[in-house]
Amino acid sequence: QRIRKELEAVSPSRGAAADVPEFQFVDDLERIPDDSTVTLFRGDYLYDIRVMTNLIRASDTLLQVDTGGVTRAVAARVEAGQAGLVKACIQGTGREFPDGLAVETPNSLVPPSQIRLKKAQKPFVLQITDTNVRNLEQFLFNTAYKGVTDLVTKWVWPAPSREVTRLCVHLGLRPNHVTAFSWVLAVWAGILFYQGEFAGGLVIGWLMTFLDTVDGKLARVTVTSSPFGNYFDHVLDLIHPPFWYLAWGLGLEAFHPALLPGDMSLTMTLIFVGYTAGRLVEGAFSQWIGSFGIYSWQPIDSFNRLITARRNPCLLIMTAGLMGGRPDLALEIVAIWTLVSSLFLIIRLTMGFHAQKTEGPLQSWLIDIDTAGYDRTLAVRWFSQ
Repeated sequence: QRIRKELEAVSPSRGAAADVPEFQFVDDLERIPDDSTVTLFRGDYLYDIRVMTNLIRASDTLLQVDTGGVTRAVAARVEAGQAGLVKACIQGTGREFPDGLAVETPNSLVPPSQIRLKKAQKPFVLQITDTNVRNLEQFLFNTAYKGVTDLVTKWVWPAPSREVTRLCVHLGLRPNHVTAFSWVLAVWAGILFYQGEFAGGLVIGWLMTFLDTVDGKLARVTVTSSPFGNYFDHVLDLIHPPFWYLAWGLGLEAFHPALLPGDMSLTMTLIFVGYTAGRLVEGAFSQWIGSFGIYSWQPIDSFNRLITARRNPCLLIMTAGLMGGRPDLALEIVAIWTLVSSLFLIIRLTMGFHAQKTEGPLQSWLIDIDTAGYDRTLAVRWFSQ
């Protein structure tokens, strides 16, 4: 079922992968036209979608994996006339594969350029058994997690979000249900901030950020992502943080000592300008320099992503400020940190343009983990899987 859902998600009929040939699912090899090409998969293995799609693009190819020290053929792309024999061999009832098949492994089938750059996930094909189902569940959840992200999402949310994701699956909740509730919580938190109810707003705000993690993981582990769902989630992520800060600032009118009107105007200007500049820099880097994104360019950028002035690090500042009895000071620190973070991004963007001009096309450091001496470094331990 998962193989089918994964492939349906990249079917050309959905406009998701124009470079993947048109295909249809069949259960009876006898009904396949002789001039067709067939891709066979063992159903008791968990496949990386990149492995599956690259195999569909290939021809006369046999996919082998190491299973407990034994090399086993688990999938193939062959002509229809050879499909019956190849199927028998993959199932273990056939004696010998046809001649002329190229033998590939997951690593050889997926080029380095297809590494999932935000998490440096190597291609995989893993056997499913009664004893490793829970481990594979954990593995699937981990692959849905970005390695390059903020410190809260990276180290605080994974354990609880896995259990909540599991609960959502059992309850039949879909990712868009979770995202819709996140929209409600985002508005609710903003209202509480505006009313000066900072503690209540932070509770709701942190819950919203947690569910923002859950909806994405739910979409990936259940293979139920959609263009609308992706847009629905990303629009929320993009627009709500600066309005939270504005609401927080307006709520300070009920707090003493409150920021002076002039200070408030300057603070909010710094926040909105800095936030907008940072987002524009991220987009400019992805558009004109590296499709992998600015935070995956070099290790320093991945470390910067942990603490840069995005929502979660700023919420930490606001929480600490409230606990210290100075929510006004917290907002000023958010403004300063937003400005500093954006200036750093502008510097890195400028360096990226210069490097591209003098050295040629850039690539992410995550691609070079195995070849560039990054092994055993803190960056690899923190940002790769």
